[in-house]
Amino acid sequence: MKKLFKILGLAIFLFLVYFGFTTYPKLDLISGFSAKSVASGHFIDNRSIEMIEKGDNDIDMIDLATNEVDNSEGFAISKVYGLKERKAIYRVGLGATLINDDFDESKPYEVPKRTKTNNNLPFPYGNNEAEKVVFENIDYKKLNSVVENSFDKKGQKNKRTRALLVIYKDKIIAEKYDTGFTKDSKILGWSMTKSITATYFGILQKQGKFDINKPAPIAEWQNDERKNITTNDLLHMNSGLEWEENYDKISDATKMLFQAEDMTKSQIVKPAKFKPNTHWNYSSGTTNLLSGILRNQFKTHQEYLDFWYSSLIDKIGMNSMVVETDMAGNYVGSSYGWATARDWSKFGLLYLHKGNWNGEQIFNESWAKYVATPTNDSNGIYGGQFWLNAGGKYPDAPKDMYSANGFQGQHVFIIPSKDIVIVRMGLSEEFDFNRMLKGVLESIKNK
Repeated sequence: MKKLFKILGLAIFLFLVYFGFTTYPKLDLISGFSAKSVASGHFIDNRSIEMIEKGDNDIDMIDLATNEVDNSEGFAISKVYGLKERKAIYRVGLGATLINDDFDESKPYEVPKRTKTNNNLPFPYGNNEAEKVVFENIDYKKLNSVVENSFDKKGQKNKRTRALLVIYKDKIIAEKYDTGFTKDSKILGWSMTKSITATYFGILQKQGKFDINKPAPIAEWQNDERKNITTNDLLHMNSGLEWEENYDKISDATKMLFQAEDMTKSQIVKPAKFKPNTHWNYSSGTTNLLSGILRNQFKTHQEYLDFWYSSLIDKIGMNSMVVETDMAGNYVGSSYGWATARDWSKFGLLYLHKGNWNGEQIFNESWAKYVATPTNDSNGIYGGQFWLNAGGKYPDAPKDMYSANGFQGQHVFIIPSKDIVIVRMGLSEEFDFNRMLKGVLESIKNK
């Protein structure tokens, strides 16, 4: 019996050692992801904890977390095995923010001023319902079949599509939502937010207030080789800076999103590994650095907060959108933009029309060309914070197609040659995007 207890004790000891080396360091990230996800989904989109846990948090290891919500105080708390408790607070206008023990919740904070244009125009240029238009060159039976087949049948969890919206010539020709979601549901775009962030440089460029081809205005880089990195290099993810974007382990990206107080600084401190414009490397840290550069273009924090909405989001009627901030008050431009599928489609339409929104030029036409032009060393898959089909990733879609992409298969596809924008929101990147794109395109005959 003593021998049995010794063996059992050794087994427990070895398990604890293994747990300590492999899992325990991840608990902070697991509970952090869960707390942030629950707070955002619950307070921004009114989802129940049960819905979030079965959907947004149905990810390996994240589902180990237990979660609580305090509606009166506006926060969520998550922990794993009773350990590593993390808290995310919700503030109207700023969304949910994952905080640490040093964060002062009583400190006053500023929020963006929002505006909503009131007019009698139908979607997408006004607040009225979308017009129902029947196009003679569309095979609606085929189109509806493609859309229907993009969703799981009852009891399945393969495609995991939450919303699919197809717009042709500014008109909605197909729209479907999964159970529990509607046209008014706000859905996290994850890295689609990067494309939003980049757009502000196009806007500032049109206003004559910023030159992306000049060295990036980063004081910490002025005494070493990093002083040669331009904002253009940052927009192209081609700075040459060290960065690890890996969500399966503790990496630069996960430490930034779930531990950093000021996410704009995570990429700044990284050393140069390559010369600028020679080595493409996808980096969420770079986009948050760009958010920090944007912040420094304004005299006050309030001006920075307002600019994101007044110059773009509210200007084109994306009134459902919320871009969340970090503990330092920076917009998390890499990852945390929420909006309805219809409002995400407005962003796609803005680029489809080369920056022109119902007669007003938001950014120069050349900017739309810039973001859709392949950057050096990307093999035709990336431009200026947008993903491209120039390299033929989707063989049955036109080469001029480009898109805002996000984790778990969020996409705003822009197809200029076909006058089409397609929005797909979901929970899986295993979805067959090429098949969906092919089906939609084949249902619309050329005129």
